[in-house]
Amino acid sequence: MDFNNELLNWYQNNKRDLPWRNTTDPYTIWLSEIILQQTRVEQGLPYFTRFLEKYPTVSGFAAATEDDVLKLWQGLGYYSRGRNMLKTAKLVQEHYNGIFPAQYDQLIKLTGIGEYTAAAISSFSSNEARAVVDGNVYRVLARYLGIDEAINSTRGKKIFQNAANELLNQQKPGMHNQAMMELGAVICKPKNPVCGICPVRAGCYAFMHNAINSLPVKLNKVKVRERHFNYFLITDGDRLLVNKRSDTDIWANMYDLPLVETDSGSNINELITHPDVTGYFGRNLKITEISPVKKHILTHQRLFVRLITMQGPPEKIKDSWRFIRFEDLKNLAIPKIVFIFIKNIFNL
Repeated sequence: MDFNNELLNWYQNNKRDLPWRNTTDPYTIWLSEIILQQTRVEQGLPYFTRFLEKYPTVSGFAAATEDDVLKLWQGLGYYSRGRNMLKTAKLVQEHYNGIFPAQYDQLIKLTGIGEYTAAAISSFSSNEARAVVDGNVYRVLARYLGIDEAINSTRGKKIFQNAANELLNQQKPGMHNQAMMELGAVICKPKNPVCGICPVRAGCYAFMHNAINSLPVKLNKVKVRERHFNYFLITDGDRLLVNKRSDTDIWANMYDLPLVETDSGSNINELITHPDVTGYFGRNLKITEISPVKKHILTHQRLFVRLITMQGPPEKIKDSWRFIRFEDLKNLAIPKIVFIFIKNIFNL
């Protein structure tokens, strides 16, 4: 079978109508690619729309503040993407006079743009012959060609990139890349792939050898860290005490609440004698309510979060803490799990 012809015919007749597919503007394509990293289209589409409406040009994006970008990004996760986008916009404004580059060799030098993203933008915007390999493409290649090398091993990455390069349609690289990604997203799915209507199943190794569930292979290298966050809700009239996070941990430079992290899920008697608690709140805590523990899953971390409502101000204010009026909370970039707590309490 002719893989490329079958693939492109299927794509032209079945592709989803997505806004970034109706343009060759590298800035718009860049927005979509960064927002959709490790994110489902249904989840990322509203964010793409909001970013493009607020920052229709890269020059407008470059003029934004980090707080503006993180607030717009709130709830999407992987916040470093938003921070890197701002760095990239500033670089494009400074070095390319606000004209977003469309060539791979220029794109690869920008912050937050790796080999995949540079290949995607260059092929979609200027039809540069660069094969993209994302999670969807890894899956299609592994199953179709029967590659059992781990996709996250050094050797595996080289094998898959070479395979993608060999399959690439040199005349229509942009459309080919879109089609490969679309096939992996809607047909060759991780679970319950729709093999019955797959346009290339006749030549698919996994389909013919009953290997759908065993490919692709991935090394399990991720060690999940468990953390226990005890947040303190402290008000002062019409204001709430918030904490500006550092840039060295999760949710860098965002806002949450005064926090004491413990090694385990301490009971309340253990918590109130914790040095960090007594150091800021003293030994005569007036606790009015303790929420149930909520679990929050990040890529490499599992958080157990609870909210402790206190009566009266702390004895000592940490440098990163400050009181914010309730009506101003909507302007702050707040991690989703903390925002849910605050929203439910103050009806934001």
